[in-house]
Amino acid sequence: MTRIFLPFAVVVSGASILAVEILGTRVIGPWYGVSLYLWSAQIGVALAALAVGYAVGGRWADRGPDLGRFSLLFVAAGLWTVLIPALKHPVLASAEPLGLRTAVLVVSTVLFFPPLLVLGMVSPYAIRLKAERLEEVGTTAGNLYALSTLASVAAAVATGFVLIPRLGVTRLLVVIGVLLVATGLLGWLLARRRRLAPAAALLLPVLVAGAVRMAPVERADPARGLLAVEASAYGEIRVVQKDGLRFMLIDGATHTAADPATWRSEFPYVKVLEIGKHLHPEPGRLLLVGLGGGSVAKSYAADGWLVDAVEIDPVVTRMAHEWFGLTGADARVYDDDGRRFLAAQPPASYDLIVMDAFGSSSIPFHLVTEEVFALIASRLAPGGLLAMNVESVGWHSPLAEAIAATAAQVFAHVAVLPMAEPPTVLGNLIILAADHPLEPLRELPRVTDRWSDAYHLNHAWDNRFEPRLAGVAILTDDHNPVALLSGDVNLEARKQMHRYFGEDGLDR
Repeated sequence: MTRIFLPFAVVVSGASILAVEILGTRVIGPWYGVSLYLWSAQIGVALAALAVGYAVGGRWADRGPDLGRFSLLFVAAGLWTVLIPALKHPVLASAEPLGLRTAVLVVSTVLFFPPLLVLGMVSPYAIRLKAERLEEVGTTAGNLYALSTLASVAAAVATGFVLIPRLGVTRLLVVIGVLLVATGLLGWLLARRRRLAPAAALLLPVLVAGAVRMAPVERADPARGLLAVEASAYGEIRVVQKDGLRFMLIDGATHTAADPATWRSEFPYVKVLEIGKHLHPEPGRLLLVGLGGGSVAKSYAADGWLVDAVEIDPVVTRMAHEWFGLTGADARVYDDDGRRFLAAQPPASYDLIVMDAFGSSSIPFHLVTEEVFALIASRLAPGGLLAMNVESVGWHSPLAEAIAATAAQVFAHVAVLPMAEPPTVLGNLIILAADHPLEPLRELPRVTDRWSDAYHLNHAWDNRFEPRLAGVAILTDDHNPVALLSGDVNLEARKQMHRYFGEDGLDR
């Protein structure tokens, strides 16, 4: 049975390594955003932990290979993995003052370095246990590393495509931890109580199935304002009720804020996006890239526009219908990637294209390149307009300038409509681009007071400016640092979000 156990243990270890590494982005993402920094930190920490584990594991095995000691590695890694859901809140809160880049590196190290280091010790130790003659070391090492790697490949695909959407992050961490502990106990029994090992092997799937059923799962809690929470293939989606408003959070970033009594959006940028209605003589066809809760779609549909919306995450689409009043009459919604959907449309399809596809920490880089702007231009009807929502720290941030300058490579006229006051703080900008002069064809609504919807639209229009073009890097499919340019935006947005939602812990 020992001959079977060692390859099995290596498979469990290899699968757990990749699953835990991927889960790390879902543990940290709702707090800091799933950004380039997070992925870099998570991959770097994982590789460093494995490197140390390989070195330590080999030396530990040479001091006296023993199946019982080997099995303790699984118990140690499993217990730490089970504890990660309980450790994450205090670790995340403690690291927040360090700033975004340092914090994600520290949190990733504290939570995931220990179990990944221990799992890294498994393969060299298993080789030492399995190799019976010096002549077999190369073959043994190759076979075991191949098994471990194949298990990692299978776990990577299963974790992203099946396990996270079906089990959720916390439950999956607990299941992995229980599997590791059970594997370790099985190995220890093989080494110390061999007659009990067959019964323990039969109990292994029962323990894992029990962990699936009993592991904690965060559920909706209307009493504290958490109306819905679900892990999708693309992120963690929450619907939160607070101060009389309903919010949609995607990986901790606020994508919709609406009054559930009227479905009136509380985001000023939604009001400013209505400028598209005034730059057209009459309602036409709108393509909305990025649905969120559907506030923009409902606004245009109410004025007679035919709205197509494309949203990559089907869970977001369902949440918009279930919790934000979106109906089939408001928009035809297609669950697809925005750029792929655009490529499939015939030329001159839309009078207005609105890009509102912020991710949890930045705009998806493939939606703000010169190539995609050329694609958008080809899908606009004569007299058509592109309007893009961009979150920015300041009216003239490097991020906003890069996107506007890139649009200007394709469109003859580009204007930026700012909202934030003073002009140096976090806020939204609407970037307009067209091949015709950007002048209203319908009168803008009259401002009645500082808090009216018309105020935001008029303020942004009155302060519009042409973007700086000289010396600004153009974003292309080949060179696109938009994730880096979004770093200060993500940091400031997260600070504000934590201050607002943090007391109830709903963003965690």
